[in-house]
Amino acid sequence: MTTQVTTEELAAHYGAAYKWYVSLTVLVGLIAMIASATIVNVAMPDIMGEFGMGQDQAQWLSTAFLASMTAAMLTATWAVKSFGNRGAYNAALIAFAVGSLIGAFSPNDSVLIVARIIQGAAAGLAQPLGMVAMFQVFPANRRGTAMGLFGLGVILAPALGPTVGGMLIDNYSWRYVFFLGLPFCAIALPLSSVFLSTATDSKRPPFDWFGFILLSVGIAAFLAGLSNGQRLGWDSAFVRGSFCLAVIAMAAFVAQERRSATPLMALDVYQNSRFVAASVVAFILGMGLYGSTYLIPLFVQTIQGYTPTESGLLLMPAGIVLGIVFPLAGRLSDRFPPHLLIFVGMALFAVSNYLMIYVDTDTAFWTFANYVVVGRIGLGLILPSLNSGALRVLDPHLVSHGAGAINFIRQLGGAIGVDLLSVYLERETTMYAHAINTMQTGNHAGATTLHLVAGALKQAGMAGSVAANQAHQFLSKMIAAQGSVLGFRASFLFVAVIFFVALFPTWYMRPKRRPTKPTEF
Repeated sequence: MTTQVTTEELAAHYGAAYKWYVSLTVLVGLIAMIASATIVNVAMPDIMGEFGMGQDQAQWLSTAFLASMTAAMLTATWAVKSFGNRGAYNAALIAFAVGSLIGAFSPNDSVLIVARIIQGAAAGLAQPLGMVAMFQVFPANRRGTAMGLFGLGVILAPALGPTVGGMLIDNYSWRYVFFLGLPFCAIALPLSSVFLSTATDSKRPPFDWFGFILLSVGIAAFLAGLSNGQRLGWDSAFVRGSFCLAVIAMAAFVAQERRSATPLMALDVYQNSRFVAASVVAFILGMGLYGSTYLIPLFVQTIQGYTPTESGLLLMPAGIVLGIVFPLAGRLSDRFPPHLLIFVGMALFAVSNYLMIYVDTDTAFWTFANYVVVGRIGLGLILPSLNSGALRVLDPHLVSHGAGAINFIRQLGGAIGVDLLSVYLERETTMYAHAINTMQTGNHAGATTLHLVAGALKQAGMAGSVAANQAHQFLSKMIAAQGSVLGFRASFLFVAVIFFVALFPTWYMRPKRRPTKPTEF
């Protein structure tokens, strides 16, 4: 029988440096896994071209990863109790490596989506596991610092992933982005086998398979309805059926978790109103982080004609700033009330997206990059304070469940955010293009433009009928381009408004004032 090694025994053996060993072990794996959530975004045009995918299909490369990551997060508590930190983390690393290899050699889009599901499930298991492992090895007065370091993997990786991915795509192929995480897994596996504990519960708890299936069905049905609503019509039988199935599945999931002896999600954490407020903020944070990281590369590649490398480099300054802000934010969260830092961070991210409503085809590289930097400073202030602030208000026996729940909510926000913003972008682009077309083709300015373009083409030697047809095509492309720009602007404004609204639940997270005793005379 294998002797189990506890965290306390390992800490006693390695001394004060043990917390840094655990942090390194966790972050090496997480950086690879979480970077994969966004690294595929810059590869979208190439993948769509190779497999003949439309935008509605391509968005599933991001959504499938985020959805499976979201569902898998709630399995972390059970996995740790059953296999220990080491066994669960190693399983996640191996699964991620297998998913990466499948993705690299995918013969078609269906296999590629399956690979993304496997990668996402592995990342979902590893994220709360790593968060709890770091939370446990740091003393109480330095847990804000721990969450700051943890944030390096959670937010810095998605910010830097597109930069490296863009370079690989331009110099090699989109398939190479799937090889990027393999060296990190190869390093993290031996570190995990040395520094993570193997302690498990004396009796392996049963897994709530029924709850997990209900949760997965609910998330998949909701995202399927959301992503197909614009294409099939929001009143179509498929879309309505998907939303109805999602509501039924999620209601059944809540009922199952209430009666289960070993629930995936301990709903007791939501009896704490401050934790509920933190969950709302985490959901919106996920929407903003993954939604903006989806929109920005898409805008600069489709509207401004950037290469994948250039679109990745646009996010590089923001990634560098994040690396500076995170350690500072972690220390500040140990000294100041978490809600203050979160409030400032949410406001900065809202301002960043508001500035982006002025972007155009000729917006300078550094202007756009600076807008992104402002938002990433905000994100850097939010995450350490949000994680530590959310877990501090819980009883010790609920901390692991709280870690899983807060990560689950953030990733659910990310999955819904990518889908929602994709649908909103398509809807707004179509609406603006139709409005511009109505104005320009039916008025004097439109007629004048057609006449001038056709005249220029005739002077170049083109026949009259061909010149008129080319002039119409030119005007149609102008209208489509203007519609796309306005659609992106509306999407950035949508994100900004959501973050401004989120300032209200952020302020509610403030510590409750203790009643003062009346002065005695």
